[in-house]
Amino acid sequence: MAALGSAPDRGVYVISVAAELAGVHPQTLRIYERRGLLDPARTGGGSRRYSQRDIDRLRRIHELTEAGLNLAGVKAVMELEDEVVRLRRQLNDVIADARDAVERVHRQYRRELVPIKQTPAPYTKPRR
Repeated sequence: MAALGSAPDRGVYVISVAAELAGVHPQTLRIYERRGLLDPARTGGGSRRYSQRDIDRLRRIHELTEAGLNLAGVKAVMELEDEVVRLRRQLNDVIADARDAVERVHRQYRRELVPIKQTPAPYTKPRR
């Protein structure tokens, strides 16, 4: 768990703690990083610092490898999952923009429409 008051992307865990939290060996974290599955923050001296988001990502990698995927497959799945998250955010933004536009149009109609107070005339058949 991340330190109190820290953001989920803030690197706070050293490699040994991150490995223990994720249930893997520290060398596994180095392998994941070399394969492009993980990109931990670095201190000024170059030491890795893992965030809560990194720990969650490690757990997801572990789930996928336990399900039988190799690391190339894990990388592809995680890239697709990241893309789905990005597209959902984009879709939600577009939906919100569309709703705002519809509401603006409706407000405009309300200003432009003037109610007419008149009783409808009954229909009478035309004479020939």
